[in-house]
Amino acid sequence: MFEKLYDDIENPRVRFVGFIANDTRYDIGIVYTNMFFGKPLVICMQSRQCIVLDRQDVSFPSQLKFLCKLKSEEEAMKLAEYLADWLPAPRIEESYE
Repeated sequence: MFEKLYDDIENPRVRFVGFIANDTRYDIGIVYTNMFFGKPLVICMQSRQCIVLDRQDVSFPSQLKFLCKLKSEEEAMKLAEYLADWLPAPRIEESYE
């Protein structure tokens, strides 16, 4: 009935970060993995949402606004600046010819 796409076991590195900015508390988990083209899985503990992001992706504040259920793009932009230091740069994948 189901067609298996993948079934990998990995021991990822995980970072948990808690901080307060402008009276808003953030509790973020960052799961560094080889899955998802090397992009970490970023988890917001308050919203119980997760998203796959790298440093380039946080330049789109709407994704962080959704992830943490923020009220404004400005809040998302500030969070993006903070998170960018912990996220890897995008990988350039080799083309298969």
